[in-house]
Amino acid sequence: MSEIDILRWVHILAMVYWLGGEWGVFQSSYFVVNRNLPPEERRRHMQTAYKIDILARTGIILLLPLGLHMGTLFGFILALEGYLVVLWLVFAAWLTLTWSAFVFRETDRGIALSKIDERLRYVVIPLLVIGALAAFLGVGPIEVGEGSYWYPAKILTYSGMLIIGLYLRFVMREWTTMFRILAQGPDAAVETRLERSIANARLVAYVYWIGIAGTAFLGAVKPF
Repeated sequence: MSEIDILRWVHILAMVYWLGGEWGVFQSSYFVVNRNLPPEERRRHMQTAYKIDILARTGIILLLPLGLHMGTLFGFILALEGYLVVLWLVFAAWLTLTWSAFVFRETDRGIALSKIDERLRYVVIPLLVIGALAAFLGVGPIEVGEGSYWYPAKILTYSGMLIIGLYLRFVMREWTTMFRILAQGPDAAVETRLERSIANARLVAYVYWIGIAGTAFLGAVKPF
């Protein structure tokens, strides 16, 4: 049993929680927007969605250091050799931030932490895209060749999924804000906004699942 085998196993688990968690949130959303349910029942389903979603968010974040670590072992990212401990410490801090935002999700503090979490993606996503595109051109820190272009391709699809995930985070934060208003009494305008927001998110979710499956395919099959 080698280091790469253990990393691959954890990588599979993270992917499973990511894909499965998004399906759970998708199903819970139907009850969140059901006006025929009592407010407390709808709130309970919203809390269930959040509790499922935090596992998906954990999986999303874990996939990146796992992928970079394995990429280093494969010899694709020589610049990270000797810095893997630092890599994991950085991502441990990111996970701590994400979980803190979840714990305090219904407070102003939680919303503020969530926004910081989102801003990190504004830095991470461009870096990943630039690094992956540079690899196809034969420059940058990612060194690949014939038979290993699947690696930067996987980074590109993963980056695209991070963008979609960022949009879905905005949607879930809207839930918290709108439910604060609904807690004060019925509001038809807010109900309509909630339904429209989740309806749009469901359409995006289908693309999300296809993209996640495609990312997994590149890592498993390594087609080029």
